[in-house]
Amino acid sequence: MRSRGVMYIAISALGFSAMSVMVKVASNTLPTGEIVLARGVGTLLLSFALVRRAGLSPWGNERAKLALRGLLGFSALACYYGALARLPLADATVLQNTIPVITALLAWWVLGERVGWGAAVAIVCGLGGVMLVMNPSGDPGDSIGVALALGGACLSATAYVTVRQLSKTEHPLVIVLYFPLIATPLAIPWAVSVWVWPSAQEWLLLAAIGVATQVGQVFLTMGLAVEKAARATAAGYLQICFAIGWQLLVFGKEPDVATLAGAALIIAGTLAVEATRR
Repeated sequence: MRSRGVMYIAISALGFSAMSVMVKVASNTLPTGEIVLARGVGTLLLSFALVRRAGLSPWGNERAKLALRGLLGFSALACYYGALARLPLADATVLQNTIPVITALLAWWVLGERVGWGAAVAIVCGLGGVMLVMNPSGDPGDSIGVALALGGACLSATAYVTVRQLSKTEHPLVIVLYFPLIATPLAIPWAVSVWVWPSAQEWLLLAAIGVATQVGQVFLTMGLAVEKAARATAAGYLQICFAIGWQLLVFGKEPDVATLAGAALIIAGTLAVEATRR
């Protein structure tokens, strides 16, 4: 059961990393609100089809908590996509992957999941890693991107803890459905206000973002259903490795020493949390 949960999160990390690089590419020509809406519509259609195929009711049992999970997810997504538009891919991903540290603390506080000494180590490592990544390129515009990335990480961590609670009463596919069910109508006015008509290639890119996101979201939810929140999200640091690879392959840009050092500290913090739970 434990190894299966970690495998699910690893597949999720690959899906989300592919999504991130495509969002980064799309952000060069399309507004963030439009990308968020396209992602929402695509995952809504896919999620609804999967729920119907499984013979499930799409509304779930704890609808208020499910709606809250969707609202948190939409807010986190908007922040992260905004950060991807402003920051190098590796930097945005490193900051986003403070989620395991935040999740561990929230899981201890809200769910009573024991963390132990690893939490203190994780906090120190996480803060140190964030400080190193905060302005690695010297670009004064990075401060907004950093704020968006960290805000998205906090919102995502809260959403993950909510998913962990909901997994006791809801099917993973229903939990996934509520994300785009809430996010899509919220994104419509934002997208319409900045609309740019996509080219044929951009439509394909937007569709691919939806598919990659669906893979990441479904496997993340499945992983959170069978693993404790801190352990499951700790496996998500694989996104950092994927992001560095994507940045080299797609954008031809090597992450600088500060980014790599920050990533190492954040990974060390998540491993400290993991070590206390064995």
